[in-house]
Parts: sequence; C-alpha cells; structure tokens
Amino acid sequence: MIEKFLSPDINLSPYPVLNGDGSVKHPGLDNHGMGTIFEELVRRFNEENNEEAGEHWTPRDAVKLMAKLVFLPIADEIESGTYLLYDGACGTGGMLTVAEETLKEFANAHGKQVATHLFGQEINAETYAICKADLLLKGEGDAADNIIGGPEYSTLSNDAFPSREFDFMLSNPPYGKSWKSDLDRMGGKSGMKDPRFVIEHAGDPEYSLITRSSDGQMLFLANMLSKMKQGTRLGSRIAEVHNGSSLFTGDAGQGESNIRRWIIENDWLEAIVALPLNMFYNTGIATYIWVLGNRKPEQRKGKVQLIDATQWFKPLRKNLGKKNCELSDEDIRRVCDAFLAFEETEQSQIFPNAAFGYWKVTVERPLRLRVDLTSEALSGFRRFANEAGEVPLADLIDKVAASLGPGPHADYNAFLAELDSVAETSGVKLTARRLKLLQTALARKDETAAPVIMKVHKPGKTQPDSLHGLFATPVGNKVWVVEYEPDTELRDTEQVPLMEPGGIEAFFKREVLPHVPDAWIDDSSIRTGYEISFTRYFYKPQPLRTLEEIRADIVALERETDGLLEEILG
Repeated sequence: MIEKFLSPDINLSPYPVLNGDGSVKHPGLDNHGMGTIFEELVRRFNEENNEEAGEHWTPRDAVKLMAKLVFLPIADEIESGTYLLYDGACGTGGMLTVAEETLKEFANAHGKQVATHLFGQEINAETYAICKADLLLKGEGDAADNIIGGPEYSTLSNDAFPSREFDFMLSNPPYGKSWKSDLDRMGGKSGMKDPRFVIEHAGDPEYSLITRSSDGQMLFLANMLSKMKQGTRLGSRIAEVHNGSSLFTGDAGQGESNIRRWIIENDWLEAIVALPLNMFYNTGIATYIWVLGNRKPEQRKGKVQLIDATQWFKPLRKNLGKKNCELSDEDIRRVCDAFLAFEETEQSQIFPNAAFGYWKVTVERPLRLRVDLTSEALSGFRRFANEAGEVPLADLIDKVAASLGPGPHADYNAFLAELDSVAETSGVKLTARRLKLLQTALARKDETAAPVIMKVHKPGKTQPDSLHGLFATPVGNKVWVVEYEPDTELRDTEQVPLMEPGGIEAFFKREVLPHVPDAWIDDSSIRTGYEISFTRYFYKPQPLRTLEEIRADIVALERETDGLLEEILG
C-alpha cells in the first residue's frame, strides 16, 4: 500500500513533481482534486454510504461556472482588501478554494491585492477531515481553524458562524434529505425561534421559512441569506446549486414558497441557470444554479433572468458514474456571456419579479339543505337521536313536523326559524351539537334548495358585496345583508397571477362567476405564493406525426410479422 502511494507515476501532494530540467512532470493535487479521488473511491467501492441523490460531490466544471457567475459581474469593482468566503455544506472544501482562486485571478487582472479568509461547515466527518487536512498540509493553519465540522455540527441546527457576515458564498447543499432530527432539536415547527428561519416580512413578525422536514435544501439558502453583508459597497453575492423541487414545491404560505417570496420581493434573485442532465457523479436529476445578490445593478432591478443551459455541454469519453457530460470552457463562457448580456434570446428569458407570484384564493359556495319530515324520515331521525342520547331533540322535530307538514322543505332557514320558536316554547335549548346533529341526520343536500344563512347583518350597517360573501337577501319584509354557510364539499381554490389585470376580482368575474354564479371569495384565505417553472418558458413541443407516417409504420410491422404466428404455432 505504501509503495502504491509513493509510486513516481502519481502525485498526491499539493505541490508539482518536476523533471530534471525543471518542467512539470505531475501537477500538484489541490483539495478539489483530492475530493474527486475521494468521491471516486466511495462511488466504486462503498456506494451504500453515498447512494442518495442528495449527497454528491460537485464536479469542478460546475464549481468553475458558479465561481464565475459570482465574480464576473463585479470583477471591475473589486478593491484591494480582505474578503470572507463561506460554504455551509463545504464537503472537502473544493468550492471554497476554486472561489478563492477565481477571486484572486480577477483581482490580479485589475491590479488589486486581495486577502481571503475561508469559512466552511460540514457534517460529514470524512469529507470534513479531508478539507481540514488539506489546509493544514498547505500550512494554512489559520484557515483550517475556520473549517468546522463533524456529526454534531449540522449547519441547520448548530450554526458555527451565527454572528458572521460574508462577502461571497457558494454551496451545494444536500437535497431530498430529511432534516427532521435537526427540526426536533430546534423545537419543532411550533417551537422554532431561530432568527435565520423565522423572520419579519410583509408585515408578518413571525414569517416562517420552515420547509417540509423531508427536504431542507432551501434552508441552506436561507442560512446564507441571513449572513449577507448589508453595509458594504458590494454587499454579498451567492451561488447555490438546487434540484428542481426548489423552483415550485410548497403551496402558498408554506416554507418553500415563503422563501421564494422573501427572496424575490427583496429583489435578491438575479438569475437561475438550468444545468445539463447527468452533471453529477451519482445522480442524473435536473439541477439549477441560483445566483443572488443584495446589490443588483440598475438594469437588473425588479427582474429575474432564467438561462436554459441544458444543451450546452461536452460529452465525456467515458462515464464517471452517472456523469456523462461536462461543461467545457466554451460552454462556461456561453453561460457567462448570456448572464452578463442580460438580453432576451432563445436560451435567456427575462421576467419582472411579479411574473412568478400568485394569489391563492379559496372559492366558496353556499350550503343548500332540504328537510323531509315524513313519518319515515322522523322515525329514522328518532333512532339516530336515541343512539346519540338526544330524545328531546327528536320530540322537538315531531312538533315541528306537526306544524310545517311533511315537506319536502327546501328553505332550511324557515325550518330553523320554526324549530327555534318551538324550542323556546318547549324549554329546549338548541345547542351547537344539536344543530350539527340535525344537519347530519335529518337534512339532505339539494342544489335546488335555498342557501343556508350563517349570519345576518343589521340593515344599513353593512353594504352588500356578493363577490366577498355579503348577499342582499329578503328576510321577512326587509332586505338584509347575510352571509351564507359554505359547503365544504364544493370548496375550491384558484391561483390568480399577481400580474392579472384588475386583480383577483377581475379574474373571479371572468373565470368563476360564469360557471358558478353563487360563488364568493373567502378574503381570509388569500395567500401569496411564488413558483418558477422552466418548463413553461422553455418547453418546445414536438410536432405529432402525421396519420400517413403512422399508417406506413403499421403496414411495415404487419409485413415483418406476416406468417410468424403460423410458424410459432407449428
């Protein structure tokens, strides 16, 4: 084993091996290269430890693209000084060191002298050890002190840098990975007090960014956003890799949607780049680079750029696990050019922030009940009342039937008025439980019946507004404003775009009322959500084959199979 490691044919040192004439025989191996070796060993010989799609090493080509997307837009503005770089899921530290090299390269090109401090946190003990050892072996002991890790150092539940702010942040967090154990340690959804994930936004002092416990990837992004510098000229810039679920999972008001809303309404999202499939070593799923900053240039303010780079890649000669392609220097340049140009093309689309937002509105319809007071219905209700211990209620209904007749009674409000009168004279109290029993065991839904009134407003005090559930209805000799009881079985929801001309009411009048004229909007249900759909903007439908082509294929197949059945059957 020692001979293998000392073989002159390989170089596992960070320093180059030179020939006798001083030329480089084997270049030095940086920690990103060592991470690649580690990933390959794990992939080939111990895949059960690294089998989930959310746990993967970020290939160098993707890291180079991320670094350029972070630094290129502000390359001319970098001043001499000290900059802090951070990765909340740093693995072997490759992203940090590539970012550091890129920053220094741009600074030197503009005649600036910069110093960098790297900060990272990693929960996996093995990759954390590689990262720390690399810095120690290179004599960067101070930098090694800023790498914190091990199983007890989860970025979500045990932030190693709670008071730090960073200039540049890059990360590839685990996705599709449960963070339930972290959630439990932080007090659960109801007990969560972490200021990174429970914030103030849109007038809500306890605006929750807490996502589903089955996937915590967007919380890593929220963690980074909490560490942005607010008081510097360049602010902070972020690049983070996510899978497709971060674009659209989570309903309006839920954690994922709330994070997207928080980001977009603060105008931090500059661009999202869709990467080619099969970019990573052990997963072929679609991945996206989110590029964010809190110092948007003027032309980007209020806008988000989507870049479709799924077709910009170079095939590998030999697959590396699932990875069958890479971003060549030319591909990286094309993505960066599209990002910097900030123009509409086939692969680059630009949208106002509000294009991704919507209101989720609950559409209610009235409950309509009919009451039959036939002898059969009364005997059935009495059996039910006996089982429920409500014999006095059954006696009441018998008295109401005697005064109203067998029915059917299509106005449940009139039935209740008579019931209330009889109950008062009989000394029986109509509790909420008894009224619920009547709806359950005696009344029947009937779309031709009158709507059931839930609340009556005093005349002149409230103006009718049928769109919002306030209906003008004759009660006795007067016209009252009433609210109807909603039918939960008919309840529906609509997504209304934030950019809808005329807003929710115009959408409701156009799309809902022509089909269900008795519907109304539940104002208390309105939630604002955000989602981003690459498919909607970049999908190119394939034309269907003509009938002649399909017929030709069928005829050709018939010719091929002609006589085969007889031959098989002997």
